[in-house]
Amino acid sequence: NPKTKEQIENLLRNGRNKELRDRLCRRLTFGTAGLRSAMGAGFCYINDLTVIQSTQGMYKYLEKCFPDFKQRGFVVGYDTRGQVTSSCSSLRLAKLTAAVLLAKGVPVYLFSRYVPTPFVPYAVQQLGAVAGVMITASHNRKAASSQKVYWENGAQITSPHDKEILKCIEECAEPWDDSWNETLVDTSTLMRDPLQKICASYMEDLKKICHHRKLNTQTNLKFVHTSFHGVGHDYVQSAFRAFGFQPPIPVPEQKDPDPDFSTVKCPNPEEGESVLELSLRLAEKEGARVVVATDPDADRLAVAELQDNGRWKVFTGNELAALFGWWMFTCWQENRSKGSDVKNVYMLATTVSSKILKAIALKEGFQFEDTLPGFKWIGGRVKDLLDNGKEVLFAFEESIGFMCGTSVLDKDGVSAAVVTAEMATFLDTKGQTLAQQLMEIYKIYGHHISKTSYFLCYDPATIKRIFERLRNFGSPNSYPECCGAYSILHVRDVTTGYDSSQPNKKSVLPVSKNSQMITFTFQNGCVATLRTSGTEPKIKYYAEMCAPPEQSDLAFLEEDLRKLIDALIEHFLEPSKNGLVWGDPLPGGHDSVPLSAA
Repeated sequence: NPKTKEQIENLLRNGRNKELRDRLCRRLTFGTAGLRSAMGAGFCYINDLTVIQSTQGMYKYLEKCFPDFKQRGFVVGYDTRGQVTSSCSSLRLAKLTAAVLLAKGVPVYLFSRYVPTPFVPYAVQQLGAVAGVMITASHNRKAASSQKVYWENGAQITSPHDKEILKCIEECAEPWDDSWNETLVDTSTLMRDPLQKICASYMEDLKKICHHRKLNTQTNLKFVHTSFHGVGHDYVQSAFRAFGFQPPIPVPEQKDPDPDFSTVKCPNPEEGESVLELSLRLAEKEGARVVVATDPDADRLAVAELQDNGRWKVFTGNELAALFGWWMFTCWQENRSKGSDVKNVYMLATTVSSKILKAIALKEGFQFEDTLPGFKWIGGRVKDLLDNGKEVLFAFEESIGFMCGTSVLDKDGVSAAVVTAEMATFLDTKGQTLAQQLMEIYKIYGHHISKTSYFLCYDPATIKRIFERLRNFGSPNSYPECCGAYSILHVRDVTTGYDSSQPNKKSVLPVSKNSQMITFTFQNGCVATLRTSGTEPKIKYYAEMCAPPEQSDLAFLEEDLRKLIDALIEHFLEPSKNGLVWGDPLPGGHDSVPLSAA
């Protein structure tokens, strides 16, 4: 690629040896969402060469695992990202991915048009392919991209597959003959376009989680949808029609794909009201009470609702999960078949997410499990449960990722958007809003008050120092016993596999050495986690206080949680000392930042 080659030559000419080392002496590794990085020149960046190398590694590994690889094929999808300066675009990288495999005689199901990320895992299962790749950077900034890899079970890959693929990439880094030949996409007889079949099948399967179609066809509620300059518009419109709704009103400035994300500073609907401004203003103009926002690759969903006081409530991921959990279980109860056992019903969440589903499960008798952060852990576990005759209704991660039903074993903003619309429509017939129903859920199952936000940190050495200090807090190999005035009851460190609450001191969750994550359970019942993002330069914190339904003084709980978070930031993260930059608060996030921390 002449443009990425020129980047390297410029660095060499200008004597920028440190940047050359940074770019050329590290390789991409699998995080919580595949091989992700900025687009540009270098082995730790996403570019033509690294995509070819990673695909060659995948081919070599898949050839070992599947004798029928060349009969079953491989799925490739892409979003609408592009970067003129490096000639990187999702479409080009998808064609190169396909070319590597076509040149080796593998049938490739390459979508002829951009699709939501959930369509790739769905297609892998529907078409019986051995694996699939989605070229996307989801909600990350415009300079990023990734290869998100799915296994034959329709779930993102986990260990040992990720490690074995990385080994195979190292073993065949030199591009093979024809690996650069993207014209194979137009000439090979092994090329397949699954778009129409998969889209039709997906929309048909969506109807399995539609329970009030008649109400949907009759509702006077209006909905606004923003696709954040990404792929979601057409697919959300189709999903609403599949449920019997009139299509939602699109935000015209954000309806069509735009790799520059020209109307938002960051294409992440999780950032809340500041990035949802255009959709909220349109909803007020059109008389719509509910706004649904899919991120650029349509695998995540934000929801806002107009309240009686004229203000908008932007729900957190944890709040939406409470609503989805209640809704999916209510619909299951109303439609359960004779002989179905509630004990065979499951819901799942990542361990940094709210425990509201656990509270509902304890009261209603179904099963709840938590996993490591990242839907790759949820998807694989859901498949195991389904294979063992269990029924999974819902799963989520707090960063607005939701899986309603099991047609897709990954988070899916398209299905979550239309389920939200049906839930709001049903509640409207009862004279209730989503926000009012959320309060009812807390009154029945207990109040769950959570706060989530993050600091930006671009220096890996600083991040490592922060977490190593927590593992040697006062003396070697010892964790903190308190955080300011708050006593710590238990510590779990999944990076090292330690858990003080277990008799053998070993974590029940799998060890995750490539990421940093420590959870503190406090004497007052609060659970707080510090972890690094798997996709962005962030140190995130998650904290939740749970109280019984009869608890009346919620203001006290919120204040106690706020003070604990202040202590956590001051004593454990030391932002001013470590040069951390306060991130934009997430919906419901921490909003009383000490000036020293900011």
